[in-house]
Amino acid sequence: MLEELLYKPTHSLIDQSLHSRLGVETTNGDGYGVGWYLPADGQRPGTLKGIGPAWGSRNLREVAASVRSPLFLAHIRASTGTPVQESNCHPFRFENWLWMHNGMIADYHKVKRDIMLAIDPDLFPDIEGSTDSEAMFYLALTFGLRDDPPIAIEQMAGFIEDVGHRHGVENPLQMTIATSDGERLWAVRYSSVHNSRSLFFSTDVEDLRRLHPDNPMLQGISDETRLIVSEPLGDLPGAWNAVPEAHWGVVQEGADEIHPFIPKRP
Repeated sequence: MLEELLYKPTHSLIDQSLHSRLGVETTNGDGYGVGWYLPADGQRPGTLKGIGPAWGSRNLREVAASVRSPLFLAHIRASTGTPVQESNCHPFRFENWLWMHNGMIADYHKVKRDIMLAIDPDLFPDIEGSTDSEAMFYLALTFGLRDDPPIAIEQMAGFIEDVGHRHGVENPLQMTIATSDGERLWAVRYSSVHNSRSLFFSTDVEDLRRLHPDNPMLQGISDETRLIVSEPLGDLPGAWNAVPEAHWGVVQEGADEIHPFIPKRP
């Protein structure tokens, strides 16, 4: 069930919405969203979004207690200037893809026109909100997210930095990103200033069982279980590892991977 991770850990996402330890904002109350995949090939993911704070959402609690999913994304929002409305809440969805982002495009009002005009005209009608995060998603789709996510995101980042520099923005991009096609999940940590928002991945379950053989929670989860989080959900020794600055990783069946992230300029 989703509630096992959204509500039950010591420093769960719901707790983080009130008491973020590592985020820029201590409180993230400008909306929430969760997207999940069901174990059926080709199924479009479900989503639930709300404009209120996650800690007070009865709908989120009801859904989290009812939905069982092998892969889901969840987000709490602190607006960087765009309106608090459902279309601006993460995760964003296109076909079988989900996308969420922590960070910002600096001086977005200066570069927004150039970024929006670079999006594939066939994709443009699907944009619903006004955030820089959704624009990044559709720009990545334009650059081939569905074929090669790491390359597409590197091209997206390089394009945004190029546009920003042309408009006199010294450090255009701050981002940690999670995106999924329902089978794999990619996570990216990068910023133009090389001091990115926090991002962690959980240690391999078999290694954790060796470290904590008496922990009952570890006995009840799959060997393939992996969590990607902005902040650790608890204080279990050895459970959490920081994603290195300017790196991307993929969680997939079998061996997961992590590689350097290098923006590709136009």
